[in-house]
This record gives sequence, structure tokens and C-alpha cells, in this order.
Amino acid sequence: MGPHLQEPNEEELYEHHKFVASKGQEPLRVDKFLMNFIENATRNKIQQAAKDGHIWVNDKIVKQNYKVKAGDEVKVLFEHPPHELLLTPEDIPLDIVYEDDVLLVVNKPAGMVVHPGHGNYSGTLINALLFHTKDLPTNDNERPGLVHRIDKDTSGLLVVAKTEAAMTHLAKQFFDKTSEREYIALVWGNVEDDEGTVEGNIARNPKNRLQMQVFPLGDEGKEAVTHYKVLERLGYVTLLSCKLETGRTHQIRVHMKYIGHTLFNDERYGGDKVLKGTTFTKYKQFVDNAFKILPRQALHAKTLGFVHPVTGKHMRFDSEIPEDMANCIAKWQDYSKHSKQ
Repeated sequence: MGPHLQEPNEEELYEHHKFVASKGQEPLRVDKFLMNFIENATRNKIQQAAKDGHIWVNDKIVKQNYKVKAGDEVKVLFEHPPHELLLTPEDIPLDIVYEDDVLLVVNKPAGMVVHPGHGNYSGTLINALLFHTKDLPTNDNERPGLVHRIDKDTSGLLVVAKTEAAMTHLAKQFFDKTSEREYIALVWGNVEDDEGTVEGNIARNPKNRLQMQVFPLGDEGKEAVTHYKVLERLGYVTLLSCKLETGRTHQIRVHMKYIGHTLFNDERYGGDKVLKGTTFTKYKQFVDNAFKILPRQALHAKTLGFVHPVTGKHMRFDSEIPEDMANCIAKWQDYSKHSKQ
């Protein structure tokens, strides 16, 4: 078979994006479809990619007016590798809480992206790690050292593998649900039960690709389990400890919203609005001030536990709640003391 245009030449083309249209996908032009799916995309760029023959559906090049249907596999292929494969070491300070020959544990600040991706090709934790450690093994997604991830605006502990063997060993612990991950979260509303478990499969929201969503019937998405415990009731908000049994993208953020307790100031999931409380201007002003103190979702990966891949010893790390979140919690503690709710 000759090298004609209808077959992707895998040696020359690199896959930058791949999406499979969900079962409920109404026919939609491929340029509009990709606009919903790709962060920081512009209509112009997508149309140019279509003109240049870079958009493929079910392994055939399509024009921008192709209508995507349920089950279609949409790919964007270019002649150059994705930026995330062209990783540059950068001298960025890291808060390393533990390190040996096979792994390290980092306390990531809020605002730092973990790995390069659309729109974030520098200043990430991976760029910093590559400067700090010359050879990092890559995981299944070609992402060096990463066993698990935490969101850009979530702070806290992350383990990074420095060898292939450590990567495999640690990844298996996360897969087998034997690792320990505890987060501290401040959520909207008074969480009724002192403790509980949220179960519900998580997948991307078909209407908004930047959000995840719970699919309770279990026929879509990946299994997700979060155990929570109330640490302190502060009237219109509650301080929780959340333990992850699984580690899905945005898991705590999505699960908490699902049970009616969106994370405080979680913009992506609507927690940056006054969701509980009075209508008084004074209260609204108090909440706005709390948002300013903590300009991100109130979530911190506080505790991390796993078995060391070489020594077999159980290791457990704990971290302080960062200043922005601690100050916001203190503000609510003070408010709940002084207000008769």
C-alpha cells in the first residue's frame, strides 16, 4: 500500500490529542468538537490544522466541517512531537521532604503545574525535577517520574520515582489501593454525617471537557472511592479529612460537589460563589475576603504513605497546611465563634 494521505505515517506524525466521542454525542462539526476538548485552543488554529490535513477521524483525514458522531475517534497529528515530550530542565526551587537513590517526596506549592501540557510548557514540577535529577524514568504517558499527580491549585505531597523499578513498584501500590493519601479540604455547607464514603465513577463531563463528572450507575468512567471525616464544623463551611482509595482526576473536588459540598473557592466546580449562608452584605464581604486570602480551591495533600520499593519499610510523610489555607480556616473559625448561626 503506497504512502497516500489516508493512512497516518506513524514515523512522521506525532499524536498531540486523541478523543473518543461519547455515546451521547450529537453530530457536531469537528472544529467545534475540538474547541470543547482542547484547553487554550483557538478556532483559527483548529481550522488551520484541518486545512493542513492534521485532523483525523477513525484514521482518515477530515475537513473542518466533518460532523463528529458517537464513538468516533478524533486525533490531531503533527509532524513535530508534543511539547510535553520536549522537556527542558529548569532551575526551580523544590521543597524536597525526603530523597534517596530510588525516590523522592516533594511538597508542591499551590499554583505549580505538575507536568507540562497545553499552555504550560515551563515552570512545572517536571521541569524542576529534571534539573534536580538527571535521569527520570517515564511512566505510561511518557511523563518522567510521575507515579501520581495533584492539581495545579492543590498543594501538598507527591512521590516521584527515580528508577524504572521504583516506578513499577510504587505504581502497583497506587493501583492496588495500598498507598495512603489523606487530604484536608474546606467545603461549603454543614456536612451532615461525621464520616462517610462517596462512591461514583468519574469521567470527563461531555459538555465541558475541563470538568470531571460523577456517573453513579457505573457504566461510564472509572471507579472512584473517597472516605471523608469531619474535622471541624464551622457553620456555613466544614473542614474535612478525605482519604483516597482511588486517585482519579479531580476526585475529591468532584465527589464533594456530587454530595452537595463543593470545595471552598473551587472555581472550576462553582465553589467561588457564596453557596451557603446569609444574604447580608457584611457576610458576602467576609466570604469575598476569605476568597482573597485563599485564591484557589481549599485542598491540601497532607499525608502520604507507601512501602519503600527497595527496603520494604512503610514510609509515612506529613505536611503542614500551607499559610493561605490555614489563614482562611482561621478566618472561618473566628467567624463561626462570633456569629449566631
